[in-house]
Amino acid sequence: MQAIFETTFDVIYLLTVITLGVFMICKSKGRKQYLLYGIMAVTLGAGDSFHLVPRAVALCTTGLESYTAALGIGKLITSVTMTAFYVLLYYVWRCRYKITGKRGITAAVWGLSALRVILCLMPQNEWTSPDAPLSWGIFRNIPFALLGLMIIILTFRSARQNGDREFRFLWLTIVLSFGFYIPVVLWADAVPLIGMLMIPKTCAYVWTVLIGFNSLRNADRNESEADR
Repeated sequence: MQAIFETTFDVIYLLTVITLGVFMICKSKGRKQYLLYGIMAVTLGAGDSFHLVPRAVALCTTGLESYTAALGIGKLITSVTMTAFYVLLYYVWRCRYKITGKRGITAAVWGLSALRVILCLMPQNEWTSPDAPLSWGIFRNIPFALLGLMIIILTFRSARQNGDREFRFLWLTIVLSFGFYIPVVLWADAVPLIGMLMIPKTCAYVWTVLIGFNSLRNADRNESEADR
């Protein structure tokens, strides 16, 4: 039952975010914020597939224990692509609100991202081990959480200051994704049921992508009406 539910859910999720991402890339028509948003969505789906596809295969065949190495490498790749996801989202924010300068914030975004990737690549993570250390799971997620916090603050303030109804809940999707993700990092090994929080976390990311997709559709609709 778990195999059927998880596999179906993951296939729908991956197809949804990648399809929406490709659509936004194709329909961006020189609008940089939507091009970046589309690349961001494809990065999200493609990166997650490195972990979710081996997991689906494992659940439908001999079990997770037989795919420890593949799942570990998939988690590593997903960790790096998720970092890229937030860097891209930062540049979506800059494009949408026409932000210039802010070199300190940009340096912080890149610095935290680089630190996150470096920590993910450290051999102490033991990605392919069935008993990967919790401490390194915490270490590598500290700069990731700080990066997420920066994006939450930036998107919340800008949407509020600009009366941006389309992006007014973008910050909330990030809050929810981290709110569901952090307990999994801390306690999923001890209490496997907590791993179920990855489902609402995934839904929060789909919401993030849908915000950009709906904004693009509204922009195209407004352009069509203006041309009449």
